[in-house]
Amino acid sequence: MKQWRPLLIASDTPRYLEIAKAIKADIENGILAPGERLPPQRRIAQDIGVDFSTVSRGYAEAIRRGYIESFVGRGTFVRAEADMPERPDPRRALEEDPMMNMPPEPDDPGLMARMQNALSMISANLVPLLRYQSVMGTQHDREIAARLLGQNGVITPVEHLAITSGTHASLYAILMTLTKHGDTVLCEELTYPGIRPIAARLGLQLIGVAGDEQGISPNALVDAIHAHRPTALYLNPTLQNPTTDTIPNARRVEIADVLNQHGLSLIEDDAYFFVASNAPPPISHWAPDLGWHIAGVSKCFGAGLRLAYTRVPKQEWMGPFSQALRSTNVMASPISVALMGRWIEDGTARALQEFVRGAARDRQALAKMILSGCEFKGAPEAFNIWLNLPSGTSRAEVLARMANRQIGIMPSDAFTTNGDPQEAVRVCLGGPITMDQLRSDLIALKDAILRKDWLG
Repeated sequence: MKQWRPLLIASDTPRYLEIAKAIKADIENGILAPGERLPPQRRIAQDIGVDFSTVSRGYAEAIRRGYIESFVGRGTFVRAEADMPERPDPRRALEEDPMMNMPPEPDDPGLMARMQNALSMISANLVPLLRYQSVMGTQHDREIAARLLGQNGVITPVEHLAITSGTHASLYAILMTLTKHGDTVLCEELTYPGIRPIAARLGLQLIGVAGDEQGISPNALVDAIHAHRPTALYLNPTLQNPTTDTIPNARRVEIADVLNQHGLSLIEDDAYFFVASNAPPPISHWAPDLGWHIAGVSKCFGAGLRLAYTRVPKQEWMGPFSQALRSTNVMASPISVALMGRWIEDGTARALQEFVRGAARDRQALAKMILSGCEFKGAPEAFNIWLNLPSGTSRAEVLARMANRQIGIMPSDAFTTNGDPQEAVRVCLGGPITMDQLRSDLIALKDAILRKDWLG
């Protein structure tokens, strides 16, 4: 291994990007040859006097751009010319939506290499993966999905499991199976905004149930059942969007008891099931004949996969649910299903979980430090915080002051089921935003909230 070191040019460009550029320049100039192994990242960090994390991000960026590739246990190598991929399309790289609650994106070279290698491996079956397949997922794929659910503490019989093209597809199909136009569905007073347009399109009325930081009140749920005669209850029980609250075990049991007593179906949208490391068992565990449990893939492994693992409580509902899925989505993408399956089988899924959890904790800690003195709720592994604005500051003002910033901010209006929205905003900490940019935007957010003389 030659004693290569990147030549960095003094500029305002982040150092990790300069490292990626130096790798590209030395490949083009013949200093680094195809197949050549690069020095360990710690050695480079010592040689050029930067943090290890800076070099790690530089290598990761060079991997993303296709200059180098990394193999666990072997090291990082210059890609052979024949293996060089097409350059990333900048139009696609810029098409993220910062208003969505996204996970932190992986930047570890070894993890990225594992993710990419799995994609290469499933490409050997590209032609059959382009065919129509089972609307619920093949037996083999459902067995792999059940394995991942089991690794995360939930045992789901394969005959009750469906692989759908995302949580929204599952929600549509479940509501089409259970409800008819004009029915009422109960939910939390602050609820995931995605359920609102789905209910509206199906002609359903959403009614919020009062609660506290432990979740909806069992007594209030009983009252709502008597008052509205609902068809189902919709809940987001773990790292709730937007409040980041997780319903504790005892409250989950109480809610399940009410559901069982009244025979009310539960739609348990567990979007952060794979993110939270210490969440209690799903409420469906205590209401197995009534609970539809949706373990979405998007919030941990990538929204672009558009996958969700859905437990159907009764075998007699498999047929109607399958027909509803077919009429709206046909099937989940076999390519996405195969890629996720490969990640589960080779351990990449578990590694991604650990990365996302660690990165989320780092971002929550940063928000807690910078927004000291502000009133907000967060949780160690959540991707957002729920920020209550001080008296005299409106959510409209904050949104205007933070325009053109990369950080995603959504007003309380999007989440409010009943009554007038409170002066609060959801602040997203994940997605492609870097820690440096997040730090800058959080400082600007605090200034926008607390400065009364802000003329913006």
